[in-house]
Amino acid sequence: MMDFPQPQMIAVNGVELEVFTAGAGKPIVLCHGWPEHAFSWRHQIQPLVDAGYHVIVPNQRGYGHSTKPDDVTDYAIEHLTGDLIGLLDHFGYDNACFVGHDWGAIIVWNLAMMHRERVSRVINLSVPFMERGETEWIGFWEKMLGPDFYMVHFNRQPGVADEVFADNATQFLSNLYRTNQWQHPRPDLGPGMNMINMAQDPALADGVPGDPIMSDAEMQVFLDAFALSGFTGGINWYRNLTRNWQTMGAFEQHIYQPTLAIFGDYDMVPKSKTLAKRVSTLEVVDFPCGHWIQQEMPQETNAAMLEWLGRYYAA
Repeated sequence: MMDFPQPQMIAVNGVELEVFTAGAGKPIVLCHGWPEHAFSWRHQIQPLVDAGYHVIVPNQRGYGHSTKPDDVTDYAIEHLTGDLIGLLDHFGYDNACFVGHDWGAIIVWNLAMMHRERVSRVINLSVPFMERGETEWIGFWEKMLGPDFYMVHFNRQPGVADEVFADNATQFLSNLYRTNQWQHPRPDLGPGMNMINMAQDPALADGVPGDPIMSDAEMQVFLDAFALSGFTGGINWYRNLTRNWQTMGAFEQHIYQPTLAIFGDYDMVPKSKTLAKRVSTLEVVDFPCGHWIQQEMPQETNAAMLEWLGRYYAA
């Protein structure tokens, strides 16, 4: 398995974050999603270091050895973004390029609006800018997609998914972290919340269709991390979506920083039809992959990032 930087614990914003750093030069902060880990960026760190960047990769609050507050509200967007500002302050940087995948992208989109002067460039993978409509997100999704849509379920049935995922972490993560699913018939996961069924259905113990995106040794890093942290902290990010919708109403819904967006053609997250209206300077790259873009197509992701950085954020 590839080398990965040794962590340091850094006190920021009332919590301690487990942070992996490497290199020197202009700062780039890599922000993981759910249910992920800083290790999700293992393929990107060394190429960015070789290109002349100081790479900063936190396990964000609720993950790994980082602080896991008890209160759900402690995972609201002002705290998640505040942790990243605290990292900039710790390292003495006025601003940085922030890179996000999945929930990390949600945090970075909001960070760019809430702390515009601290975000110089944006690279986001998978999740586009979340349009803030007239109806808060959880209620909207419940009406459109039903109570078993996972984001709705996390909010309406607190604690249920947390326990199932923790009790069946190996099956859950092994089935979730897959690629090439689109080349196979979609499995019938039955009634209820799909992720819960995927985690505990004995018929899926040998895996859902598709190919694993990581080796057994790499998967063990994730399993060890979630054995330590549990899943509640990360799921609590979702339990603040209504609160975040309210908070973000105070900010202009626009991204002024130069932005690279990278999407997978087979991602379960739909692409945005309005992204260009929300971002002043936007470039979009599409890859023939699923949701776990930087892990499914690491070389292509690195090449796209480095080419764009060379033009907008040269080391």
